[in-house]
Amino acid sequence: MEPRIKDKSSSKTDEKYKEPEQFRVVLLNDHFTTMDFVVEVLMIIFHKGIDDAYKIMLDVHKKGKGIVGVYTWDIAVTKTEQVHVAAKANEFPLRCIVEPA
Repeated sequence: MEPRIKDKSSSKTDEKYKEPEQFRVVLLNDHFTTMDFVVEVLMIIFHKGIDDAYKIMLDVHKKGKGIVGVYTWDIAVTKTEQVHVAAKANEFPLRCIVEPA
């Protein structure tokens, strides 16, 4: 009797792996949240350096919105929620949104 061994190695290597979709986190301007608080949020939640934080804050202030970063869905949503919680705790109406990159 002849052994029945199937070679499955070729089917495994033919599988296609797709990179996860990426999403932008966009901070929105309002007329009440202080610039200092926005910079603090950018540094603490998004781990931006002081120079990048000020640049993004000025985009938000002057253009009405600023792109904070590009992340996978889970990270983008988590960071957005962290911003909203921090803003509410400090009595600011700061908002941010998640959009496809």
